[in-house]
Amino acid sequence: MKVKRLSDIDVRGKRVFIRADLNVPQDDAGAVTDDTRIRASVPGIRDALARGAAVMVTSHLGRPTEGQWTPVDSLAPVGARFGELLGMKVPLIRDWVDGGAWHAALAPGQVVLLENCRCNKGEKKNDEALARKMAKLCDVYCNDAFGTAHRAEATTEGIAKYAPIACAGPLMAAELDALGKALANPDRPLVAIVAGSKVSTKLTVLKTLAAKVDVLIVGGGIANTFILAAHGHIGKSLAEADLVGEAQAILDAFPGKVPIPIDVVCAKEFAATATPTLKGVENVEPDDMILDIGPHTIAMLKSTIATAGTIVWNGPVGVFEFDAFAGGTKALAEAIASSHAFTIAGGGDTVAAINKFGIADRVSYISTAGGAFLEFLEGRTLPAVAVLESRAT
Repeated sequence: MKVKRLSDIDVRGKRVFIRADLNVPQDDAGAVTDDTRIRASVPGIRDALARGAAVMVTSHLGRPTEGQWTPVDSLAPVGARFGELLGMKVPLIRDWVDGGAWHAALAPGQVVLLENCRCNKGEKKNDEALARKMAKLCDVYCNDAFGTAHRAEATTEGIAKYAPIACAGPLMAAELDALGKALANPDRPLVAIVAGSKVSTKLTVLKTLAAKVDVLIVGGGIANTFILAAHGHIGKSLAEADLVGEAQAILDAFPGKVPIPIDVVCAKEFAATATPTLKGVENVEPDDMILDIGPHTIAMLKSTIATAGTIVWNGPVGVFEFDAFAGGTKALAEAIASSHAFTIAGGGDTVAAINKFGIADRVSYISTAGGAFLEFLEGRTLPAVAVLESRAT
């Protein structure tokens, strides 16, 4: 995948517009509760500043109404954390699309944070006029937000068409390199772990991966749907009965590739205080909820992971937020961390599990993306990546 990279461009004295992914969780008081994405964005900004660029950074945050700004939509808490990480003041610019005094005063070695880009009317619809205005603000456009690469919006795709130079930042480039290594020419066996609450949101990914991988491990509500397809019992567990046929089609098309759980940890209610009960899938009762996988299933999956050459992981295999039902996800996380394979993990819940079980330093690459990560696995063209490829030539 050929794209220009920020590291290859002489940015001295130039204005660099960086689209970052700073959509971070906050508490009720507006304080940032997880700064993973902010920290991931710092290297690109620090590099551009160190090489003499005048830097402007923007991102979306939440789901504001376009054309209307409210304090809850503000990137102010993000700017405060950025300042701490960079060791310098990071002014927050609210009305920035048309430039103005702030733009004229921005000097090499300085950085400003441009207020929530989704407050600008036309951002989500990728309005051409808006994109052209933003392109005039910079000499170099840098997309360092792989997490939004699957969306064609004004700050992710439109501006890249019209900026004098369009390139990928270090985070974007690292994501593309890691995903390419995992999927384009992987060391085998290639094992994919895809888990989550719904088959419908990941069905196409499952079909695509089943054709590419050597083993496809499913977990969570997705696994429950496959258990039904294999004529097991799931009680009142989360599943999608109308997609059992689709799950069955995958099992029929790729026999032996999708291991089905053989034992599970159940409870009568969905609660951290619920009493866990170990059962074989044939013994799950009508009022049971499956909240984790059991030790025999864990042993089976750990054996598969131990022999893998490449592992792609998206989603926990149980309700890991509840300690009583975290055993399966913890065991697989530790197996992945101990593996000699090239390992890549992505998605918000996956990152949360990695952090909970303390294995971040033993995973080859951790993606900050969710939707874009899945769409890349699916083989879709990501608009923000495609435009960088076109501008590279």
